[in-house]
Amino acid sequence: MKKIIPVILLLAVAGGGVWYYLDRIKPEHEPLQLHGNVDIRGVDLGFRVGGRVVEVLKDEGDLVKTGDLLARIDPAPYERALEQAKAALASAEAQARLKKAGYRPEEIEQARATLAQNRVVADNAERAYKRQADLVKQSSVSRQEYENAEAARNEAIQRVRLAEANLNQLEAGFRTEEIDAAKAAVEQAKAAVGSAQIQLADTTLMSPSDAVLITRAVESGAIVQPGTTVLSLSLENPVWVRAYVSEPDLGKFPPGTKVELFTDGKPDHRYHGTVGFVAPSAEFTPKSVETKELRTSLVYRMRVVVEDSDGSLRQGMPVTIRLPNPTK
Repeated sequence: MKKIIPVILLLAVAGGGVWYYLDRIKPEHEPLQLHGNVDIRGVDLGFRVGGRVVEVLKDEGDLVKTGDLLARIDPAPYERALEQAKAALASAEAQARLKKAGYRPEEIEQARATLAQNRVVADNAERAYKRQADLVKQSSVSRQEYENAEAARNEAIQRVRLAEANLNQLEAGFRTEEIDAAKAAVEQAKAAVGSAQIQLADTTLMSPSDAVLITRAVESGAIVQPGTTVLSLSLENPVWVRAYVSEPDLGKFPPGTKVELFTDGKPDHRYHGTVGFVAPSAEFTPKSVETKELRTSLVYRMRVVVEDSDGSLRQGMPVTIRLPNPTK
């Protein structure tokens, strides 16, 4: 019995030593690891113009590249609108050239001829008036005939003045304000053409990035309004991991820190990432995050940018984050 007691004490001491090593010493040498989830950005795509969908080229699950054509709406109404805008621009440019060039020489010559004709008529009316004035003094003509001659003379004088004003206007050309207005009309017409071209281009829906099509919301033949979601994409780049780090370990993960990432599906495959953002304020650990500490612990949210995603990372996938082993 006395021999058993020392053995028991020896085992207790050994057990205590093992517990101390496991609880105190070994954790300090274990690599620090965090737990997070994959966070992939998505985008809902739609046309900026309304119309009838004539073609949807991709289906759910398809991989698309930047610039790939995804869908089209009937371009005919927008092609006609562009043609109309171009015709209006041509008309405005012609009017601007006309204003800048002034009136045609033929119009000026016609105005000069009209002025000369009116002057001849006015001279003849002036002589007739003078004769009637002399005769009315001698009572050789009636007062009415005299007044008719006077009215004819006055009318002829006004016609001469009108013809002179018209000639002066033609020789001076258009006013500066009229020319400026014509130029402004040209610029307005150009803007209308540009707007019509943009609307025509918007009848095609292109992929903004490399992505996976996850939702096809509209089929061919559907009438869509501007902004209606047609397709939803899950972007392949950038791929982020959202993780949380406790305050004692916060200093080990400043922005720019290189980390390694592992998934449960590929525990032996190492992804590489860089800490891109660390929240400036603490928060309670979200319930969806598994950590070794209590869930009520205050942590700091951080974002890790995955540098070598191979397309197998999916939204919400749990990820383990570790600092690289400097000996490797």
